[in-house]
Amino acid sequence: MNSSTMHSIDLTRRRLVQTSLVLPLFAALEGCTTPLAPVSDPNSAEARSLLQRSAAAHGVQALAEITDVNLSYDGKWRPVVDKLQPALVDAGHRGRSEERILLREDFVAQAFTGPSGTKHVTRRCVRGGEGDVHVWFDGEESMDSDARAAAALVVDGYQLFLLGPMLLATRWGADRDLQMDLGGVARIEHSHRTYECDVLRVRTAPGMGLAAGDDLALYIDRDEYLMRRVRFSLNGLESTRGAIAEVDAFDHVTLRGVRWPTRFHEQLLRPLPLPVHDWMLTGLDFNRGIGLAEVSGKQFSGGAALPAEALPI
Repeated sequence: MNSSTMHSIDLTRRRLVQTSLVLPLFAALEGCTTPLAPVSDPNSAEARSLLQRSAAAHGVQALAEITDVNLSYDGKWRPVVDKLQPALVDAGHRGRSEERILLREDFVAQAFTGPSGTKHVTRRCVRGGEGDVHVWFDGEESMDSDARAAAALVVDGYQLFLLGPMLLATRWGADRDLQMDLGGVARIEHSHRTYECDVLRVRTAPGMGLAAGDDLALYIDRDEYLMRRVRFSLNGLESTRGAIAEVDAFDHVTLRGVRWPTRFHEQLLRPLPLPVHDWMLTGLDFNRGIGLAEVSGKQFSGGAALPAEALPI
């Protein structure tokens, strides 16, 4: 190995160390410019009207007829990301996944398979509180606080990315204190299209995962009233407090009267702009009649055990 190559490797290592030191520093900064402005008019009637209109466009009425949602994901983490936030990313376990959502029980179970082994998560939310979360690695339950907090944050985040305004208009609207206003108009681009979007700013308490509160910004397009992007704070982990990310949700399909996004792209905005994760919905089916007993343990059983029905690719 020549001196030039060694210098390049050393420089890369120094940059990784510097970046890892920057993350907690941003959690302590106040008064700096943020890409996620807080809610200023918490009782905006226009904002709540936009939420309801968007939820209707996504199919919230049809969603009320669905009891369980069974889906699968596959995706890819960008290089270096697992070095920045290993507990949240958990790239060794968070590869392909099967997920079961019991809508009326507000219960979610996730089964991940990655290069390091398997990970199983169950989460149930309760009105006004943190709810409950359990995590198993290779069949052994973990009591690690960071692992549990990260798992809860991932479950709630994936619910938001999949259901968007429908989630806020129904379950989160009933279980949490939601303040919201309008944050102007923004243009976003993906899939070779430009969308003009109204920005719906939301303060939710509790927040995502085990956070006391979080700030969100939903980008609702003016043509179809679909959520094209959601920006959010990451207060659910000590190591991510002060960080801000956003997820684009696109390539929607209509099944059972609901508009489901099938592709997702996540970008970290703060403390540094960085693409972090691309994933897609690979399977989706509904109303198997799954009960809590089939999803509450360290693995799926009964009607929950079969993989989600594959989506056409």
